[in-house]
Amino acid sequence: MTDESTASLHEEHDGYLDHEVALPSDSAAHVASRLDPDAPPVLSVEDLKMYFPLKSGGMVRRTIGHVQAVDGISFQVPKGGSLGLVGESGCGKSTTGRLITRLYKPTGGSMQFEGHDLAKLSNREMKPLRRDVQMIFQDPYTSLNPRHTVGTIVGAPLSVHNVVPKKQILSRVQELLEVVGLNPEHYNRYPNEFSGGQRQRIGIARALTLNPKLLVADEPVSALDVSIQAQVINLLQDLQKEFDIAFLFIAHDLAIVRHFCPEVAVMYLGKIVEIADRDTIYSHSHHPYTQALLSAVPDVKQAALGGRRERIRLEGDVPSPINPPSGCRFRTRCQYAQEICAKVEPPLLQIGKRHKVACHFAGELGAHPATPVTADLLGVDDQGSPSSKVTATPLITGPGYEDEWFDLKSKQLTSA
Repeated sequence: MTDESTASLHEEHDGYLDHEVALPSDSAAHVASRLDPDAPPVLSVEDLKMYFPLKSGGMVRRTIGHVQAVDGISFQVPKGGSLGLVGESGCGKSTTGRLITRLYKPTGGSMQFEGHDLAKLSNREMKPLRRDVQMIFQDPYTSLNPRHTVGTIVGAPLSVHNVVPKKQILSRVQELLEVVGLNPEHYNRYPNEFSGGQRQRIGIARALTLNPKLLVADEPVSALDVSIQAQVINLLQDLQKEFDIAFLFIAHDLAIVRHFCPEVAVMYLGKIVEIADRDTIYSHSHHPYTQALLSAVPDVKQAALGGRRERIRLEGDVPSPINPPSGCRFRTRCQYAQEICAKVEPPLLQIGKRHKVACHFAGELGAHPATPVTADLLGVDDQGSPSSKVTATPLITGPGYEDEWFDLKSKQLTSA
């Protein structure tokens, strides 16, 4: 197999497709309806970080900086459910997927999976857990070894983990090929003899070989034609229902994510800026970056009625993760940015039952007024009543700002 762990940090596909995928209308609703909100998640990520060192040239190579690809993100993937991870190219989506599957070892944070912290396990300790955490790679043309037959590619995990006797590997491979809609008699063909959609099905079959509990799908349909995309997405949904697989679904196509994922997290420059259930994200998003992404997605139904969605155009380029902006990382492209945005990094605060936003002005920017920030995230005054000061975390982190706070009501810096 081609070494996907050495792939580029930046995703290649950053466009948004002008289409709606023909999927069953009740697919995501079906998944959401059978999830228990109080059940423990299959994966719980807390403060996950990945910094890639930058080395100087010359004979003595010193570390002169770091690429902050992922910088302190937290999320959960429900058992048997799906979480969509969206954002522009270079925001850290694919790096997050490679961290979950331990193709990269995190710089910091934790990844709890069935009582194990994947971030702290050695390669030897990680090996038995790789059966339960598998990945579908983005490009079916590079993720399959062209020198091996399909039977060898799909059957390799069975040999590595010694799951079934050697004489039974072929029958298991043929069974998997049939599950993903391929001719089981084509096990002796090579990848170049298949189309792009068929190759992606081979990649899915390989990921399913060990009956995983969590699948990281990294842009699984971005390299495919529109009609083939629908087929692959339908296949993934059928497999999820049949085998009760949880998905971390990484994509840039918001139309596909809306159909596939009951919950969505939005990333920008290594940070999660908003996370909520899909209806909230698509109808009542509060972060200006999320609103800009959604405005770029063509609305076929609205266009058919003669309407037109107002496009929010972001100015400038995405800042470098080597030297990200102070405070809010989105402020350099945000039309609502004020002084506080440059000095204080907005925490990811809960503004609804299943809705978190990292923006100082989330209430003013939402499609509907935001629910007041929960009291447990606020300080208290001498009488024990909620205060307007955020005291849960040190918001000002620089010389000269030790005694300043951000007032939630006035949206201004005030002295303590």
